Amino acid sequence: MALTAEEAARFADLLEVNSDALVATWTDRVATTLRGRLSHAELQRQHSELRKAFQQALAGGAQTLADESAAELRAQLSDLSSTRARQGFSVTETAVSVFAFKEAVLGVLDQSGGGDALRDYVTLSAFVDEAALFTSDSYVRVREELIADQAEQLLELSTPVVKLWEGVVAVPLVGTLDSARAQVVMERLLQTLVDTGSPYAIIDITGVPAVDTQVAQHILKTVVAARLMGADCIISGIRPQIAQTIVALGIEFGDIATKASLADALRYVLGKAGQAKRLER
Repeated sequence: MALTAEEAARFADLLEVNSDALVATWTDRVATTLRGRLSHAELQRQHSELRKAFQQALAGGAQTLADESAAELRAQLSDLSSTRARQGFSVTETAVSVFAFKEAVLGVLDQSGGGDALRDYVTLSAFVDEAALFTSDSYVRVREELIADQAEQLLELSTPVVKLWEGVVAVPLVGTLDSARAQVVMERLLQTLVDTGSPYAIIDITGVPAVDTQVAQHILKTVVAARLMGADCIISGIRPQIAQTIVALGIEFGDIATKASLADALRYVLGKAGQAKRLER
């Protein structure tokens, strides 16, 4: 239910005249729901700024939250959502911080009296509800972005590329290797090969619980991509169970060198590197 211009102006005056009482009641109500996770002074500052944003939006003739005159209010609500999401508050706790404004307004209307108090409350309540829903939507978007960022960071942390020796890098894989992670492995390995100029790369699958056709295809694609960069790849960590599975599935690694452990792979690479140096002489 949209406000009329007359109602918006009247409510703006109401929020301006009763600013201190509104902020005090609002802060006390929200403080009980957050259980001391934010200081009273911080809550009072946030609510004072929001009260001012509500008042300015209504004074500017805002009839809905989408109006241009409510731009500052939307910005304040978005900032509140972002801050609360990053601080670990729930969407309910965040929305309550806006919904509680209605209780503060109701207290002011009760004190002012008048036959139109209930109608005024219902009308302004709809505007506050719209603001609370906007806050919840903003919170969800921020949380989704945070989760996506954290997932990406975990993905990068779970696929490190380490330098074992001069000219030798390794990718110790742990956990399931899916398409998204395989892409990260390939990109990070190729970039490391470029940065270090290493001619050898070891892909260690000791920490991979099982190797199926899909996982094998991901590994083979990574090896082919590394070879195109001029690097020779060795696969290590071939445990007996994985070896049996690979044979049963009919997976062929072709001329790709495979070793039982990372240590065996490193010895193999160092031996090849020594032979290469002798040939160069």
